[in-house]
Amino acid sequence: MKTYFLEQLISSPHTSSTDTVPVELASCVLTIGNFDGVHLGHQAMLAQVREIAHTQDLGAAVMIFEPQPREFFAPAKAPARLTNLAEKQALLAEYGVETLIVAGFDTEFRSLSAQAFADILAKRLNVKALVLGDDFRFGHDRTGDSQFLRDYGLDVTNLHTVTDNSTDSDSIDTTDNDAARISSTRVRDLLLAGDLQAANRLLGRDYAITGVVVRGDQIGRTIDFPTANIDLQRIKPTLHGIFAVDVVSLDDNGNVIADGLTALATDGHTGVAGLRPHSLFGTANIGKRPSVDKGDDWRLEVHFPQLQADLYGLNLHVRFLHFLHGERRYDGIEALKSGIHQDVADLLEWRDKQI
Repeated sequence: MKTYFLEQLISSPHTSSTDTVPVELASCVLTIGNFDGVHLGHQAMLAQVREIAHTQDLGAAVMIFEPQPREFFAPAKAPARLTNLAEKQALLAEYGVETLIVAGFDTEFRSLSAQAFADILAKRLNVKALVLGDDFRFGHDRTGDSQFLRDYGLDVTNLHTVTDNSTDSDSIDTTDNDAARISSTRVRDLLLAGDLQAANRLLGRDYAITGVVVRGDQIGRTIDFPTANIDLQRIKPTLHGIFAVDVVSLDDNGNVIADGLTALATDGHTGVAGLRPHSLFGTANIGKRPSVDKGDDWRLEVHFPQLQADLYGLNLHVRFLHFLHGERRYDGIEALKSGIHQDVADLLEWRDKQI
């Protein structure tokens, strides 16, 4: 999959800037949206894009927004991210997208008229057909819609709401049933409640977060529970609490490195095997760590029982397996150590029952 930023695609070929080189896309079928989570509803959209692209010998393309619009308008009140940009890229490539266009959502972009946006689609992005949700709106003050694009001369296919009764990507349910609608909001709510099984059913896969191990405040080392502090690359996560996880290390192309974590182990402390190949089992805390008074500092920290290794700089894929409980505030370091010790014991016991 090739990724482009919209500015690169719409810059004038006569620009004097040396920073941006205009690119001309091949003719394509395009869908547009946040695609946060790339859940089963999104996957149905992508399946339709691929089908039309194959039938008409066109490329399959997706346009997403960074930041997501609600993050631009009110960052503090925006919904928690299911997927950051890198995670979206990996998932969209997995589901057959050939071209990803990242539109920088800013004052200039949101001020585009519906006509100007349609001109960009047809004249600069070489869009021949679109697959859109039936509630899609665009342009300044959301004045554009699917009919506007049809009147403009573009072929538009609308997909209706995908519900729990239409989770097959080839089956689209036209019933307007908000309770059964598969949406990013619903997945967020389920994850926040710790209902991994229901959330995974709507995602069509196990929920996971990918990020690089960065240096934290190293509090875990002082209480004998060292953790890998994983860069979230989002304003805030949708999961909060204590979880069982299994973790693999990824290479620069996003491929799993065979035994990538155990290979780094020292002094024979190779960790506890995870539930998928090449993974290690871990206990994760994701949230604000109320016991150490770090305010709004959101963290994903993973402790690997029985592992001794330097993990800084690794790109890790953390798969959430089991919710234990929400974050707790402990009175003092000794109470915190005791609480963590019990959590690790409980999660290891859960893991042993899965083998």
